[in-house]
Amino acid sequence: MPSFDPYERGCPSRDLLDQIGSKWAVLVLGELGRNGTSRFGHLRQALAGVSEKMLTQTLRTLERDGLVSRTVYPEVPPHVEYELTALGQTLREPLKALTEWSVLHIEEVIAAREEYDDRTERTR
Repeated sequence: MPSFDPYERGCPSRDLLDQIGSKWAVLVLGELGRNGTSRFGHLRQALAGVSEKMLTQTLRTLERDGLVSRTVYPEVPPHVEYELTALGQTLREPLKALTEWSVLHIEEVIAAREEYDDRTERTR
């Protein structure tokens, strides 16, 4: 059984962390986890600021990684739905914890950023 250490160069788990840790992947997985099966248009509306291209790329990557399933219904116009797979469902709790942490600590982070910016501005 191989050891997958994300701290090692070239480890596939490092690539996976990069993928699931991206801004749009976290938000797509979170939205699908909160609301279940969703259409592309709903996801685009729910994730304010995401471009159609970026959402498409993110969904394809998540589908390739086995975290999201895509179902196409043969209608005119085509009806496509996305949902978390069983594997994707296992990310719900860790991502929920990260989301909650970010909301709980955002004021401290903002203060730290302002302090840093003030400090670095004085040294220029």
